[in-house]
Formats: sequence, C-alpha cells, structure tokens
Amino acid sequence: MFRRREPVPFAFVAEADRFRSNVAPPPRQRASAGQMAGRWLLGLTIVAGLVGSLVLGMPALSATASTPAQQSQASQGH
Repeated sequence: MFRRREPVPFAFVAEADRFRSNVAPPPRQRASAGQMAGRWLLGLTIVAGLVGSLVLGMPALSATASTPAQQSQASQGH
C-alpha cells in the first residue's frame, strides 16, 4: 500500500483497512410468553379470516349450471 512520508494526524484513519471491531452487538431479547401468545393469536385470526372469506365466497364463485335459469317477471310476459 502507498505510504505517506508526512505523519498522519489520526493513526486509525491510516490503518482503517486493517481495523476490526471487537465490539459484539448485544444479544436479542427473547419474546415473553405474552408476546408469543399475541403473535399466535394474530396469525390465527388472519388465517381464520382468509378461510372464512373463502368459505363464504365459494358459493358466489361456483357455476350455477345445475339450477334452472331464473327469469324476471318482466321477461315472462303476461
């Protein structure tokens, strides 16, 4: 690496490519029982909502070929 002849005012800047931090991040806190229960409850609520909307929406999406076509009273012609 290129070395300068004049002294560098901050030695750590000159040696920054060799610097490694010895400071480790703090360990993650474990979730409490209440937090875990809340996450499970939220997930269960979302899944139940999706399943419920699918169950309620399936009759509207199904083909009605087995039932006879209904005609309005105006089209029956009295």
